[in-house]
Amino acid sequence: MEERRNPRVGTVSGLALLAGGTAIAAVAGDTTIFSTTLLGLLAAGMGHALLTEIRRQARRRSLGGWAVQDTVNSVLLACLAAGALIVTVLAVTPPMARAVGLLLTIGYAVSCVYFIRERRRAIAALATDSTSAPSESA
Repeated sequence: MEERRNPRVGTVSGLALLAGGTAIAAVAGDTTIFSTTLLGLLAAGMGHALLTEIRRQARRRSLGGWAVQDTVNSVLLACLAAGALIVTVLAVTPPMARAVGLLLTIGYAVSCVYFIRERRRAIAALATDSTSAPSESA
């Protein structure tokens, strides 16, 4: 299903920060198995919401092609990957937080690549549809 919504930045970056923060909160400090499991499940749910929003933003229909918001979303996801990597390599970070940081680094990097790839595909498909539509009606 094609998205006809306007390009947005806040939803992608906000969901990315919420998912990462919840994942780190699940392993940081003295937590019980119940709270760790609950926060882990919440982080997984937010990760799914992030993936869905990335898909919606990447596959939206826009006649202008690649927009400024697309660049901002890509840069923010790349910065989040770099930030998670920095937190992972810090010596003061506990081992469990390092493991989650490594997973977040990989997840953010893959999300960034996925967004760029899907957005380019959507733009190419839109360009193909607009060039083939006049020849079909002739």
